[in-house]
Amino acid sequence: MSKKDLPYTEIKKPVNLLFGGQIVTETPKQLNATLSIAQIKLPPSQPRRYFDSTKLEELSRSITKLGIIEPLLVRPLVGNEYELVAGERRLRAAQIAGLTEVPVFIREMDDSITTQVRLVENLQREDLNPIEETEGILELLVLHLDLTWDETVSYLNKMRNVCDRYDEESELRHNVMSQPQTQIIEDLFSWLGKMNWQSFVKNRLPLLNLPDDLLSALRSGQLEYTKAQAISKIKSEAERMTLLNDTIHNNLSLAQINQQVKTLKKSPEQQEENLNQQQSLQLRYKEVSSRLQKSPIWENPKKQKSLEKLLAQIEALIENS
Repeated sequence: MSKKDLPYTEIKKPVNLLFGGQIVTETPKQLNATLSIAQIKLPPSQPRRYFDSTKLEELSRSITKLGIIEPLLVRPLVGNEYELVAGERRLRAAQIAGLTEVPVFIREMDDSITTQVRLVENLQREDLNPIEETEGILELLVLHLDLTWDETVSYLNKMRNVCDRYDEESELRHNVMSQPQTQIIEDLFSWLGKMNWQSFVKNRLPLLNLPDDLLSALRSGQLEYTKAQAISKIKSEAERMTLLNDTIHNNLSLAQINQQVKTLKKSPEQQEENLNQQQSLQLRYKEVSSRLQKSPIWENPKKQKSLEKLLAQIEALIENS
């Protein structure tokens, strides 16, 4: 059984052990029930920010046929209303399917516990994109380090810097790596099992500084983060958008992207020189082609063999371009 198939209380147990607190409290008010969708309120913010409309439609058809297999998780509010803790995708699909009621788990949770449950539940999604994953891990660290977002990022960068610049015997490195905050960070990444903290700092934190157009493509699952990092090297917004659209629509490989980035990053003088060279070759080809059509070379068997080799080379160049 995978983590995502376990009941919510079981999912949270490893986090409880790591941080010494309860993520989901066992109180008398833990009920399985059915609620009207009108009674369920969305929180002010959710870790998940993008929902694929096609997949929502697919899930709604499944719900119409089979119902909601895994209940939503909610917590009581004042009056007869409940706040959604986990299951927004199922809730949206249920609304598309025309349902008026949904099955729920009702749990008593304070704000801190609720936030942690939302983050951990979201990080276990199979279709999690790298931006939401990065933000979710950072938000978990913010909660358990009791630091601000910027302070958490700064501390992670400090860890990387001392490990990159100083050997294991260094007193400065020892001082940083022996801090309680460092242990919390290492424990969290160990439990998540997705990557180590070094990889997170090197490959994931820089994603948060990407231009908005690339962030949007990453959130919607249209682009891999390695391709986004390569495209981000283009500073001109117009050129970057052109390359981004070309990558998405034609599924350019990372090697193809890097080649285009290399071309675009050339100086105006280099670009003009390349254009002149291209135009010169095209003109030369047209002239040779015109002369070739009128040449008696076609009637010479020996020269026909040479022509055949040259044409094969040209065809190969076109195929490999």
